[in-house]
Amino acid sequence: MPNRKLKEKTLETLYRNTHFSKHEVEALFGMYKRLVTAAQSTLPTGAIAQTPAKVDGIDQGTFRDVMHNTFDMITEEAILERIWITWERGAAGGEGALRFEAWVRGLSVLLKGTDEERKNHCFAVYDLNADGYITRDEMFVLLKNSLLKQPGDEDPDEGVRELVELVLKKLDVDKDGRVSIDDYKLAVDQEPLLLEAFGQCLPSRTQATTFLKTLNPKL
Repeated sequence: MPNRKLKEKTLETLYRNTHFSKHEVEALFGMYKRLVTAAQSTLPTGAIAQTPAKVDGIDQGTFRDVMHNTFDMITEEAILERIWITWERGAAGGEGALRFEAWVRGLSVLLKGTDEERKNHCFAVYDLNADGYITRDEMFVLLKNSLLKQPGDEDPDEGVRELVELVLKKLDVDKDGRVSIDDYKLAVDQEPLLLEAFGQCLPSRTQATTFLKTLNPKL
């Protein structure tokens, strides 16, 4: 079970380092506890040796459900996988699960992020191998997943390749054949619609506002 009470030090740290108020952090802690408890209650039971260890954190399945159902992010599974991968985890974060602090920091960007934070977030999602560039190959993978194949297409990949070249012309500001974080930010500054050029990485502003009102029902 997650800690039943939010530590004052954790509350203060998250208040200072995210865009949430203390009341919102406390409300998110209540949500976090409910999600973890619900996920743990669905784990299979059996002999002690066969029962999986309960992890104090949000697992990937729960994360996906929240993105779909709470934030209405009906995006490609490949994008959801990338969003999950880019959030803070690891040995200190629950061995694959999202601990509370990482959960709040991630939601801070998704729901209240500055333009700079939102750009960094989307770029990290699209940079599939985390080498600091979005390449033609990565664009192809992302766009192929998001496009519907048309009946009768002799070579559906050809259309994807053509789209890659079109998007590359928009994003590759320094014309070196790949998109760096600086290229991406400059291009998005000029054309904000390019922020989510390869798939939805953020909830809509309307959806974010609607959710935040559930944390602050008196507003």
